[in-house]
Amino acid sequence: MNITAAGQRPLLVTDCDEVLLHMVRHFSDWLDEEHAILFRPEEGDMAGGLKDKVTGERVESERVWQLLWGFFESEMHRQTIVPGAIEALGTIGEKADIVVLTNLGEDAREGRIAQLARFGINHEVVCNRGGKGEPLRAIVERHRAPRHLFVDDLAVHHTSVAKHSPATHRLHMVAEPSLAAVTAPAEHAHARIDDWATATPWILERLEG
Repeated sequence: MNITAAGQRPLLVTDCDEVLLHMVRHFSDWLDEEHAILFRPEEGDMAGGLKDKVTGERVESERVWQLLWGFFESEMHRQTIVPGAIEALGTIGEKADIVVLTNLGEDAREGRIAQLARFGINHEVVCNRGGKGEPLRAIVERHRAPRHLFVDDLAVHHTSVAKHSPATHRLHMVAEPSLAAVTAPAEHAHARIDDWATATPWILERLEG
């Protein structure tokens, strides 16, 4: 256990979807099976990549978000673990505290906790809407962490964390290969690594100072 002079441990704050758990591929399958909607994530973002299977027309943005939240309400059991995530959290957890910061509403928190627990991931879960910089800073302050590192697949959250908690190390990870192939490295992340086996030593080096 890596205890500092102040008695506090380093801190890893990680996203869930497309970092710990695959989501997009399962969302795509569900849209096809249940709603006759095609979603090819490599062809467009969430707001513009959904098309009616019959007409080929794009799904309106309002319905896109309704479908997304519908997936999280009833289909989270479909999600599968990202390779290496469990082992990585086990190794990192020997040295640091771990918090999962997920952009789901508070009403989904218990479901997310239960979902992660099925994979043996039993860390604190914090729900959020919008940019992650301010909630990340609050988590760091609450833990009084001497060193802290943030992992997320979305560039917008790295920008937010860079603004509100600039001392936080930032790792851009896109664990879904189809997305990783068409996603540019986040401008405000310190590094881009898309697999946990490679990311783990990078993370530990920074958390251990």
